[in-house]
Amino acid sequence: MTQLNEYTGNFELEFERPLTALERQIDELEAQSDPNRSATGLDPNVDLGSEIRKLRQSHTAMLKKIYKGLAPGNTVKVARHPGRPQAMDYIHAFVKDFTELHGDRQFGDDHAIRCGFGRIGPHKVLVVGHHKGKDTADKIKANFGCAHPEGYRKALRCMKLAEKFGLPVVTLVDTPGAYPGIGAEERGQAEAIAVNLREMARLKTPIVSVVIGEGGSGGALGIGVADKLAMLEYAWFSVISPEGCAAILWKQATPQTNADAAEALKLTARDNLKLGTIDDIIDEPLGGAHRRPSMMADRLEQYLVQALRDLKRFKIENLVNKRYNRLRSIGEMSE
Repeated sequence: MTQLNEYTGNFELEFERPLTALERQIDELEAQSDPNRSATGLDPNVDLGSEIRKLRQSHTAMLKKIYKGLAPGNTVKVARHPGRPQAMDYIHAFVKDFTELHGDRQFGDDHAIRCGFGRIGPHKVLVVGHHKGKDTADKIKANFGCAHPEGYRKALRCMKLAEKFGLPVVTLVDTPGAYPGIGAEERGQAEAIAVNLREMARLKTPIVSVVIGEGGSGGALGIGVADKLAMLEYAWFSVISPEGCAAILWKQATPQTNADAAEALKLTARDNLKLGTIDDIIDEPLGGAHRRPSMMADRLEQYLVQALRDLKRFKIENLVNKRYNRLRSIGEMSE
């Protein structure tokens, strides 16, 4: 398994500033205790003296306190952290023999959605995931994870191929939303997503979907119709982004209206589980997936292996009927 590198950039979440100050103190003490040591992050297994141990304990306690009561608006910020592992990071970490497929056979290849065959544990699968990009050039090429219709058509083409060969589908959702530009609309953005919703609902093979970061509206649903839908603990999943909601309801997107919108949208993993829109929550390492990406990859792999094993026990006809009934029951109300 490929080890994912921990994030070493200088991006700072506003609500984590007290933690950042502690981390700097620890780094300074480490450098003083061993001039030949280069500070490479926090490792609770290394004992560098009683003062550093105390600081580490304070850091861990503060981290637990902050993330235990994380507000929905701050959850969105964690989901958008530049160091958060993306779909391709997880694919490189635990999808063996990954072979990527390109193009929708109609217009072109969309870098915002990546598809390919590989193995997760003992299971041969098709993996489909949003790609936001890592550096500036890659982000521009991937349109910051906002897919065009050719991306959704590519995904469906590959899913049909998986269905033909009797292979399960795994999708990793991470997008602010589908791209709403003129070119995308001219090429049938809404139609492409609608067709994916219909075809995934009746695809004759198991489907497992996980929201690993952002789950924005139809852009997420375009590859998110599944037998099992899960979310990482600090991901978000909603009909619209907090900023979009705030701009509609309050006519302006400010830090305060964005936070109010995030609260009202019920977009966190716990909210979605309570509402019945998802099936499971996958716990993240303390402080978010960006702090321990390899640990997060291990947890995600374990979840996918078990979910695929469970779904393979069903006959295909029963699985499709069960999926249909699950989708029909979302939002169901009784008096």
